[in-house]
Amino acid sequence: MHAPKESHMEAALRVLKYLKREPGLGILMPSHSNLKLEAYCDSDWAKCPMTRRSLTGYCIKFGGSLISWKTKKQATISKSSAEAEYRAMASTTCEVIWILGLLKDLGVEGLNPVSLRSDNKAALHIVANPIYHERTKHIEIYCHLVREKIQRGIIKTTYIQTKEQPAHIFTKSLGKDQHKYLLSKLGVLNLYNTSSFEGEC
Repeated sequence: MHAPKESHMEAALRVLKYLKREPGLGILMPSHSNLKLEAYCDSDWAKCPMTRRSLTGYCIKFGGSLISWKTKKQATISKSSAEAEYRAMASTTCEVIWILGLLKDLGVEGLNPVSLRSDNKAALHIVANPIYHERTKHIEIYCHLVREKIQRGIIKTTYIQTKEQPAHIFTKSLGKDQHKYLLSKLGVLNLYNTSSFEGEC
């Protein structure tokens, strides 16, 4: 960061206070789980106040355990929230394809279709409806890889309610209760508090 401001320092201090307050947070990997791959994606349209680029956030769970997550500013400016969400779906799809290849190398197959969950109905409509694409030519061609992977049966898209979307934790500022709720959905538990994961082992 070449010109940090006071707001950046406040954000950094907020993160440090959170880390100090929650030293026991960790990801629990249950000993018994199904071999199911699930992906959640989200975007925050025009989030950056300086560049107006959107944020992409996603998380991928295998057997109910978080195995991959990412937050990244999108490379180009999106003209709509649906476009930003669609770009997030494309990034998530690329990560899912990579993970499927890794699991195949490890001898784990038969995971298709992978459920890709989004809370943006317009983006879900774009991937499901080829006629709708005539009005979305401004979305770059590479983003349409999501539709191709759906047609091949590699992924299937499903709607998830906004309040249930765990990928929000990577793109939005959340209240304390919603933050804790989404952490629990991701399988992030307080390892110092054994009651938070009773029945998981």
